[in-house]
Amino acid sequence: MDPSPVLELNAFVPAKDFDLSKQFYSDIGFDLAWSNDNIASFKIASFSFLLQKFHVQQHSENFMMSLMVEDADRWWEHFERIGLREKYPHIMLKPPAMQPWGIRVLYVSDPTGVLWHIADRKNA
Repeated sequence: MDPSPVLELNAFVPAKDFDLSKQFYSDIGFDLAWSNDNIASFKIASFSFLLQKFHVQQHSENFMMSLMVEDADRWWEHFERIGLREKYPHIMLKPPAMQPWGIRVLYVSDPTGVLWHIADRKNA
């Protein structure tokens, strides 16, 4: 017997300050689909992840997410336009740059320290 078709796949992203992290993801462009006291579902297009009220520093600082986009420069411009660095001064934010493995990556960490690779294949 074949397994049932997959409908969705989600990572559980840790959050040290759950409310701050929910605001961060809303600010950068994710839509809050639903939330309770411990978990929030965020979506963008047909993709989603679950933000959880859970924090182990060593785990959080080694957790990474990858988002492949058409144009990382547009994401960078969006982050500058909304003042992301000013609103969240403790995050890491690096503009898109070509990486040795052949894709351009914009790096941004969330308030918990989760590292996002927002990448495109322009000029690859």
